[in-house]
Amino acid sequence: MRTVGVTDHSIFQALILRVKAYAELIKVRLSALVTFSAVFGYILGDSSPNFGWSGFLGLALGGFLISGASGAANEIMERDLDKLMKRTQNRPLPLQIISVKEATWFTILVAFLGITLLWIFTNPLTTWLGVLSMILYVFAYTPLKRVGPIAVFVGAIPGAMPPLLGWTAATGAISYEALIIFGIQFIWQFPHFWAIAWVSDEDYKRAGFKLLPSGGGQDLNTAIQIMIYTLFLLPLGLLPTYFGLTGLNSGIVATICGVLFLAQTFTLMRDCSRKSALKIMFGSFLYLPIVQIAYLLDKLP
Repeated sequence: MRTVGVTDHSIFQALILRVKAYAELIKVRLSALVTFSAVFGYILGDSSPNFGWSGFLGLALGGFLISGASGAANEIMERDLDKLMKRTQNRPLPLQIISVKEATWFTILVAFLGITLLWIFTNPLTTWLGVLSMILYVFAYTPLKRVGPIAVFVGAIPGAMPPLLGWTAATGAISYEALIIFGIQFIWQFPHFWAIAWVSDEDYKRAGFKLLPSGGGQDLNTAIQIMIYTLFLLPLGLLPTYFGLTGLNSGIVATICGVLFLAQTFTLMRDCSRKSALKIMFGSFLYLPIVQIAYLLDKLP
């Protein structure tokens, strides 16, 4: 009986390990953040008397799966490069916890399910935008990371798609309101990505990634560009209030968050240190959800 118990325990541990590996493959935490942005766009865009729960749930699950499939495809394509970087060398493919063939079939299945859910529960526009986002992320942004900082611009397009997908899922159209929330998330990604690239510069160089602007240096020129794009968030953050999409309170919150975010960039310009870049990175993680939640709360009756 003891042998059976040990065997069962070993099987259970192996199963848990594989589940964790697949969760890591689809980047669950990142996909959850992406889903939050999509849900934000849906709630902001839904103005019907009865909330569209089927579209909401279809968008949330379908968007999560498409994001997960994009992340998994990225890991498959970069599996050899991931071995070179400390931050990625413990991913399931470099460790060979799951095979490339398994990962590929799993990714295809997840992508198919995500696209199907969007097609059934939202609308064709949202579905095609989701497919476009996945194609740009996997087949444009991923290979461009070794070419130059143009990758950040290209990657910011699928990165800003979630709120746009949410809006189109709720309304069936791309309006100026949709472009505003897309634009905020698009511009936000430049200081966000560049701060990450600054902090992870040594790792990225091992893999040949070239994401920092101004010749790829951790210098004042890069810090100034980070500051400029962060500065753009101040007027952009007020556009939902200006056009009546949300109220004054969220505009105040967006401005305060934008000023605090911008203040961090001045420190980076002064000392050009990894510590200051790390603060900007964490600041970017806080800025977007706080501002989006403020927009939602300001829209509620």
